[in-house]
Amino acid sequence: MALFSSLSERLNHIFSKLTKRGKLTELEIRTAMREVRIALLEADVNIKVAKQFIADVSEKAVGQQVLESLNPAQQVIKIVNDELIALMGSGNAKLEVSPKPPTVVLMCGLQGAGKTTLCGKLAILLKKQGKRPLLVACDVYRPAAIEQLKVVGGKADVEVFEKGVQAPPKTAKQAVDYAKKMGYDTVVIDTAGRLHIDDALMKELEEIKKEVEVTEVLLTVDAMTGQDAVNVAETFNERVGVTGVILTKLDGDTRGGACLSIKAVTGKPIKFIGVGEKLTDLEPFYPDRMASRILGMGDVLSLIEKAQEAVTEQQAKEMERKMRDASFTLDDYLTQFEALKKMGGAGALMSMLPGAGKLKLKEGDLDERKIERTKAIILSMTRKERENPQIINASRKRRIAAGSGTSVQEINQLLKQFDQTKQLMKQMKGGKGKMRLPF
Repeated sequence: MALFSSLSERLNHIFSKLTKRGKLTELEIRTAMREVRIALLEADVNIKVAKQFIADVSEKAVGQQVLESLNPAQQVIKIVNDELIALMGSGNAKLEVSPKPPTVVLMCGLQGAGKTTLCGKLAILLKKQGKRPLLVACDVYRPAAIEQLKVVGGKADVEVFEKGVQAPPKTAKQAVDYAKKMGYDTVVIDTAGRLHIDDALMKELEEIKKEVEVTEVLLTVDAMTGQDAVNVAETFNERVGVTGVILTKLDGDTRGGACLSIKAVTGKPIKFIGVGEKLTDLEPFYPDRMASRILGMGDVLSLIEKAQEAVTEQQAKEMERKMRDASFTLDDYLTQFEALKKMGGAGALMSMLPGAGKLKLKEGDLDERKIERTKAIILSMTRKERENPQIINASRKRRIAAGSGTSVQEINQLLKQFDQTKQLMKQMKGGKGKMRLPF
């Protein structure tokens, strides 16, 4: 599911009506702004935030410079884009680094927001940046919370410091001392959550802050809870001084209210967003990129970054050579699917393409299960068959179908698509042809 798909669709519908009109009157702009306000409220944006946002946009949009311009609708969309960016924070709010190691990150939040798993996600992100993180188990109340952090730490290949059910402030202090001794430059403390905010929870966080010098207090909030997430952020900030917010479950049925309201209400930036279940599904938050995605303009920069992580420069050059030489094989086709999976899958990538929301894709065009079946077929072939698919006759197809749990018809379809992809590469080499999905 694309991030904030319903809000994005509503806004695109409103702006498409403006672009069809050519010159705009002040009344037409104000009417459109009322529709935008309704769309924001339906997306669960804080009512005060929505009201101020519309006031700011309207003030700029009804100026003479916009009304008399050659393309006023585009000017209005640009103003909305700029104001969305300002609403969510002008730039990427990076994690603060302590001048005297270790950097201590205190993770807090209510139960169910995914805080413990998030500790592992953050550790993986830190490792990619060349850091040496240590996870600390300070949730001594929830059954198996310590064990869960150990499992997460094992998957992330990061050490977990735990002292059983002793007082969390004491464990936190011992963990920081241990980190200094062992050369860890970042300490991530997993604290207890509650089903709702209570005084005991807040006091414990305050006690941990007294025992250790905390660099960042990151609040984990569930984006699917909408305005409740904003209220939680406000309360935590008042009691323990939040320095940043991590929004989780942005891959779910999220209307967008929390993402668009938190910075305006609390003054605290969103630093990271969780966009999936895997431990690698944590991304730094960029307000400008999010605004582009909400307005259906895509997020090409994030797409490029994902591609760079999934495919090395050498692999990209080798693939380019094979395309030029028309020596592309089914093994290379398989490599492309593996890279696609690393980048988050077809659906995630499509949401980052400019204008993707306007594409009328048929049901099943982006079916991840279909991709897995395609991989199973290729892996059931011999090396010779992958290099020379033209040798795959009827008996070979029956053997491959049996080995991959698929049908001969699916194998025929794959071979046809592969042949079409090779033809497309030849056309692109000659500077013609249209790109299409290879699955």
